[in-house]
Amino acid sequence: MAKKPTSFKAALSFPSRTIAHFYSQIEQQKQVLQRIHEVLPATIAQHALHCVVNGKKLLVYTDTAAWASQLRFYNSAILAAIAPVTRESVSIMQIKVRVETLQTASPSRKPNIPSAEKIEFIHNHSLTVSDEQLKLALLRLSTTLAKLSKHQAPAL
Repeated sequence: MAKKPTSFKAALSFPSRTIAHFYSQIEQQKQVLQRIHEVLPATIAQHALHCVVNGKKLLVYTDTAAWASQLRFYNSAILAAIAPVTRESVSIMQIKVRVETLQTASPSRKPNIPSAEKIEFIHNHSLTVSDEQLKLALLRLSTTLAKLSKHQAPAL
């Protein structure tokens, strides 16, 4: 079967000053990070993950607070090394710790639903409680547990 020609061009195929500006900023950030890696010792350089030049400020991202404290010792050397690459004179360096949220293999965890007798006991006990707020909370709990126990697949 013959391939149909596309009836439109991709958005990035058109010349755009905005996109060109963003590409130049990305290229500048790569050059700045390369300069930072050149001026740092190899053990510390591998922990300088990303950098962003924002006005007169350089933000350097690292993975832990321990490496952030080590990077602070190279503040003046880093600022001197990136001066020829940046468009503006950068005078402030901030180091930020990048926190990655790691999702553990916990999707296999399932809620521990009590038996139907215990759910009924909670419901019956809630009817005898004199505190209205507690009574309402226990009724809601027993209703929710009853719904969850109906949706839970039987264990084999």
